[in-house]
Amino acid sequence: MSAARYIGKKDGLTAVGPRLRDLRRRRGLTLAALAEQTGINESTLSRLEGGSRKPTLEMLLPLAEVYAVPLDELVGAPRTGDPRIHLKPVVRDGMTYVPLSRPGGVQAHKLLIPPRPGTEPQLSTHEGFEWVYVLAGRLRLLLGEERVILKPGEAAEFNTHVPHWLGPDDDRTVELLILFGTQGERAHLKARTT
Repeated sequence: MSAARYIGKKDGLTAVGPRLRDLRRRRGLTLAALAEQTGINESTLSRLEGGSRKPTLEMLLPLAEVYAVPLDELVGAPRTGDPRIHLKPVVRDGMTYVPLSRPGGVQAHKLLIPPRPGTEPQLSTHEGFEWVYVLAGRLRLLLGEERVILKPGEAAEFNTHVPHWLGPDDDRTVELLILFGTQGERAHLKARTT
């Protein structure tokens, strides 16, 4: 095996730890919660993310299942040349997320939020920056002390360190496109001048 080929494999393995840490943080999981879901102890997970423990298939399979991503994405396997993104919806907290991009950098999702009668909005904060575009329905966006209603064709962007909540403004499901940057990355969109 050539040295260049060996270095490539070694570099691929060292990138697994940061990729795992990024996935866990984006999903708002603690190491303890992840350990409970995967059966891998917290110390091992921490060493995996830090790069001091080499990943094994026995460790990566339950992680891929919890994160709902193909094993190839966890290990950074080269793409096969097919540019299509295989949409695998994930339901979390009653909302359906449909990934429209591969992990890394700014993430794009289609999000369906059904009405939840009797449920009080729970504002949350997390790392990142979000941009939302309403496709269908009416979106109620609570952003700190502000309440904003967005109709189809309207968009908003905000820093996710500000307490926020998204949901339908009426009894219909709201359908959104969301761009999410993990480290405060903003979506770079060119504004049309009028």
